[in-house]
Amino acid sequence: MRPFWRSFWASILAYIVLSTLVIFLINVVVFSLAGSLMKSDGLKISDNSYLEMNLNFDIKERGGIETTNDFNNPISKSYGIHQIGSVLEKAKNDERIKGIVLKISNVNMGLSTIDNLRDYLKDFKSSGKFIIAYGETFSMGAFYLNSIADKIYLYPEGMIDFRGLGSEMMFFKKALDNLDVDVQIIRGKGNKFKGAVEPFMYEKMSAENKLQITKLLDDVWKNMTHNIKDSRDISLESLNEIADSIYSYNSTGCLKYNLVDNLIYEDQLDSIIKKNIGVNKDDKVQNILFKKYLDGKSTKTGMNFGQNNGNIAVVYALGTIVSGKGLDGEMGSTTIVKAINKAKNDSSIKAVVLRVNSPGGSALASDVIWRAVEKTKEIKTVIVSMGDLAASGGYYISCGADRIFAEPNTITGSIGVFGMIPNLGRMLENKIGITFDRVETNDHAAMTMFSPLDKKELSTIQKGVDEIYESFISKVAFGRDGLKKSDVHNVAMGRVWSGKEALDLELVDEIGDLQSAIKFAANKVGLEKTEIKLVHYPKIENDELLQILSSLDLETKSSSEIMNYVKNINNNFNSLIKNRSIEDKFQTIFPFEIRIF
Repeated sequence: MRPFWRSFWASILAYIVLSTLVIFLINVVVFSLAGSLMKSDGLKISDNSYLEMNLNFDIKERGGIETTNDFNNPISKSYGIHQIGSVLEKAKNDERIKGIVLKISNVNMGLSTIDNLRDYLKDFKSSGKFIIAYGETFSMGAFYLNSIADKIYLYPEGMIDFRGLGSEMMFFKKALDNLDVDVQIIRGKGNKFKGAVEPFMYEKMSAENKLQITKLLDDVWKNMTHNIKDSRDISLESLNEIADSIYSYNSTGCLKYNLVDNLIYEDQLDSIIKKNIGVNKDDKVQNILFKKYLDGKSTKTGMNFGQNNGNIAVVYALGTIVSGKGLDGEMGSTTIVKAINKAKNDSSIKAVVLRVNSPGGSALASDVIWRAVEKTKEIKTVIVSMGDLAASGGYYISCGADRIFAEPNTITGSIGVFGMIPNLGRMLENKIGITFDRVETNDHAAMTMFSPLDKKELSTIQKGVDEIYESFISKVAFGRDGLKKSDVHNVAMGRVWSGKEALDLELVDEIGDLQSAIKFAANKVGLEKTEIKLVHYPKIENDELLQILSSLDLETKSSSEIMNYVKNINNNFNSLIKNRSIEDKFQTIFPFEIRIF
């Protein structure tokens, strides 16, 4: 079957090779911008200061610097959500910082990430310092985040998009039929909830898929409205009435139904801030952009990657699961296994916390990572902490841990497998007159994407998918002590659950964030809170870039030094391509991530 998969991914490989050249050129541009990027004037903070927080920077599970395909912005710098929490903790204890002004009109984060940020802000408030929010408009997700504030102020002509939650899927079946494209789909036995393939099978959601998405959205909405109720003192009945009736379409409705505290223009905000700080209207206060404070309170490079030595290892298992090293946004099995083994073999590491935020991916790569977790568990405590989602392969690599933590809105489960093989032959013949013929030494030697699979080929692939599914649920039953294989199948079938539901179904052990998992791991191995020293894996691939950017003086670097660095970057990128497997046939993946905007 190898020739088929080589053909199937040929266009993608060509794209990757082209990207290599683009990345090479971008790295040359990096050096022309490095000086301006790393300019860092000392941040001076006066006694009466406040932080102004917007989200004009990327928030991810783990921060870093990466190159992009955008020539106008070749370097992208992101910040880890837990790094932001650490800085908010410092701000809480910084006597010069009197409060925070939130100016967040839109968000683009996963559900658990929003909850994490909201909890960090709630903890900041526990110090007695103020948080106020102001905006001309608020999206649904932004209002949910801002609702943690003591007071919310809205522009007099503004509005809040408070209409509940919805999900819409796009289906390609009719278009594929019109194009004479056949998509041959094989799902694991009983995997009726595995919705990733439905856009290629149907013209609308199946009853099973609609059921699971409805239930998931209902759970998320209940969690959001309960938190808003507690913060804004608005009953659940009222919140649902506001959403159903769209009362928040204008500012007067927002004020009438207590979504906001007052309608003001931005120029009126200054006096409110001074009143909260406790100074006269003519006194001066300092406005500090949160991003500047964030950079100033982090390490020299503005990033916080932890220590080189520690006693608890946090291994970040993030992104789509692929074989090999993986590219940006992917969890390469080679990279993650290397990180897990490094923690396993380091005598100073007492416990491993696997932070999972993944929709899944390659079944084979997932199994390789699972095996590394199992071998590490024989020697050391392994705790899993789930972020926005630990679905399909993301749950596969988690199921064997000593204890699993999920957050209330973590998308959990999707225990299922599928294979999807297109047949483009009919389209090419009917639309542009291209036909195919074959010669083969054996009956099934020339399986390609240009002819349909015969019964034997389909049954063989179906058997392979079923075997992977059986292996999947067996591993879950083995890892979740007390669950039978039949119990796992009943809650599997490709179905996803919220973290709260997963707790009831015994797919996870406890509701809690990453810090909860770290504290549990420390307690398990006899470490006091003050003794915890974290070390983070895997090593940031572009850590060398961080170090150069933090110390680069273009006037003192020779052209040969710069070009040698660029050459190394290019070689590393090529290495990623060579080590990436593009032949993984079977996928354990969840098709989308629910995000609140």
